[in-house]
Amino acid sequence: MKQSNLLRTCAVSLSLLLGLCLAAPAAAQLEVWEDYEVSDAVWSLTMVKLDPGTQDIYLEGLKSTWVAANEIAKSLGHVEYYSIHANQAVAPDAFDLLLVIKFPSTDMMAPNRERYNAFMEAWGEENQDASNKKVLELYNEIREIQGEYLTREITIK
Repeated sequence: MKQSNLLRTCAVSLSLLLGLCLAAPAAAQLEVWEDYEVSDAVWSLTMVKLDPGTQDIYLEGLKSTWVAANEIAKSLGHVEYYSIHANQAVAPDAFDLLLVIKFPSTDMMAPNRERYNAFMEAWGEENQDASNKKVLELYNEIREIQGEYLTREITIK
């Protein structure tokens, strides 16, 4: 009898605790701009899987294409910064590199003739042709784009 009462008390206590845990998130009502802010800036994240032994080759190619183009975009104010991150958590089918670009706002990602013309004037047809060739002849042979994401930073107050 005592064991039955103890089990019943534990079951009721566990049910109440579980109910409180499930109700707590529903009761939380954070308000955007009051309790947290969402950035105007947008980060573009590209996950790249490379064939074994090709990271240095790919990085060398990025230096003359992706990095060079982002340097121009940065100098024109089209992007705030860019970076390359190497995945240190080795796992089957995990990405090897993460290519990151921070845009000051969503507007800076939208098609815009003036920004495009300014970039192409600075980048040049020769660089564009060389980049296209590198993508077709090298990148498509040694890499797989595993995902592309657009994110915004959330700052909790």
